[in-house]
Amino acid sequence: MDLLGGEQADHGEAVRVGDRAVSREGLFGWAAGVAAEIRGADVVAVHATPTLETVAAVVGGLLAGVPVVPLPPDSGPAERDHILRDSGARFVLAARGAYEGEGPPVIPVDGLSGSGPEAGTPADATALILYTSGTTGAPKGVLVSRAAMAAGLDALAEAWAWTPEDVVVHGLPLFHVHGLVLGVLGALRVGSPLVHTGRPRAEAYAAARSRGGSLYFGVPTVWSRVCDAPASAQELRRARLLVSGSAPLPVPVFERLEALTGHRPVERYGMTETLITVSARADGDRRPGYVGTPLRGVETKLVAEDGSPSPADGETPGELHVRAPMLFSGYLNRPEATAEALGADGWFRTGDIATIGADGWHRIVGRASTDLIKSGGYRIGAGEVENALLAHPAVREAAVIGTPHADLGEQVTAFVVAEGIESEQLIDFVAERLSTHKRPRIVHLVETLPRNAMGKVVKTRLHP
Repeated sequence: MDLLGGEQADHGEAVRVGDRAVSREGLFGWAAGVAAEIRGADVVAVHATPTLETVAAVVGGLLAGVPVVPLPPDSGPAERDHILRDSGARFVLAARGAYEGEGPPVIPVDGLSGSGPEAGTPADATALILYTSGTTGAPKGVLVSRAAMAAGLDALAEAWAWTPEDVVVHGLPLFHVHGLVLGVLGALRVGSPLVHTGRPRAEAYAAARSRGGSLYFGVPTVWSRVCDAPASAQELRRARLLVSGSAPLPVPVFERLEALTGHRPVERYGMTETLITVSARADGDRRPGYVGTPLRGVETKLVAEDGSPSPADGETPGELHVRAPMLFSGYLNRPEATAEALGADGWFRTGDIATIGADGWHRIVGRASTDLIKSGGYRIGAGEVENALLAHPAVREAAVIGTPHADLGEQVTAFVVAEGIESEQLIDFVAERLSTHKRPRIVHLVETLPRNAMGKVVKTRLHP
C-alpha cells in the first residue's frame, strides 16, 4: 500500500472542512492537478490554512514526490521569511487571494485538476519539512520521510483500532504533526473520512456526531473547553475514542472529561522529530497523568545526566531516548544539530524528562530545559506541581518553572490563573499534597498564560 492508499468505506465524503466537502476521487483529481504544476520542484511551501485547498496542496506534493513545507498562516514576517529561505521553497501553494507574503511565486490551487498515479518516490525520500517552534533559537526544518509517516500511522492505527469505518473529527491547525500528519494524512491512509471543524469549538465537535464522528483528536485546551460546555460534552458519549496530545492533559481535565463523556481519554506522546512513539491503547488501560506504552517497533530508555542508565522504577526521572522507524531523517542543513540529537546508533535524545514503570508505562515530567527544577539538591518535575495546583477548584490554569534562588539554586515558581484565592493559600494547598520541598516558593496570579498555536504554554515567556 502506498502512503495514501487506504481503502475507504462507502461514506461519500472523504474530507470535509467547515461547510465544504470533497470525495476521495475528487480530492485526488484535484491533487493530481497540483502535482502537475509542481512536479520537478525541489521543495514547495503550503500556506496551511484550515481549508480544502491546504489538503489538496499537501496531497499534491506527495503525489508529485516534492517535499512540502507547511507554512503557519499566522506566522510573522520574520518567521515566515526564515522558513521560506531556509527550506529553499520554490513555490507557495495557496488558495487564490489568501496569501499576501513576499518571497517565492504563488500558485493558486483553486480549480486545478488532473490525473495520474503517485510519483514513484523512494520510501526514504522526504515527504514533509516541518519546522520546530523555535523556542530555543531559529526554527529548524525537520525532515520527515514517507516511510517514517507510514510506520507511525500504521502503528497508531493498530493501537487505536482505527479502521475505515471510523470518522475522524478535529479542528487543529494543519501545519503540525497532530492536525496534519495524524488528522489528515492518517485519515487518508487508513481510509476513514475526516471532518475538520475549522476551529476546535466544543459545539462543532458535538455537531460532528451527526456525521458519524467516532475518533476525536484534541489538545488539552480543546478538551478543557469541551468540559466547560456540558451539553456538547454529553454528545461525545456516542463517540468511540477521544485522543489528547501535543501537551500533557491535566489530571483534573482527564477526570472531568470522563465524568461528562463516559470516556477515559487516550493520551499519547510524540514530537515533530519522532511523530507519535508512545500511547495508551484503545483496548487497554488509560491512566491520568501517563502517556502509555511504546508503539509497535518503538524502543525507549531513560538516561541520567551523567550518561548512565536511569532505572525503570516508575520514580526515577531521566532524559527519554527513543529509537523507532518513525524517527525523522535529520535537521535540514544542520548536520551538527542532527548529530547532537540523533546518534549513530539510531537513538534520538528527546530533551524530555520522563519516568518509566516496571510495566512499561511512561509519564512525561517535562522538558529538561524548563520543566526539571533542581532545588536544594532535589529534582522536581514541573508537571507534578502543576497537577497539584490544578486540583484546587479555584484554579483554571497553572504553569510552573524554576527561577534563580541564592540558597537553593532554583526555586519552584508558579504562574496561576485563578479566582477568589490568595497565593499563600495555593502554596499551602500544594504542600499538603506533595512533599514540602515541591511546594511553590512563589505563586504569581496572572490573567492568562502565553500559549502557542497548539495550546502549549510557552514557558520562556513567563515573567513575574
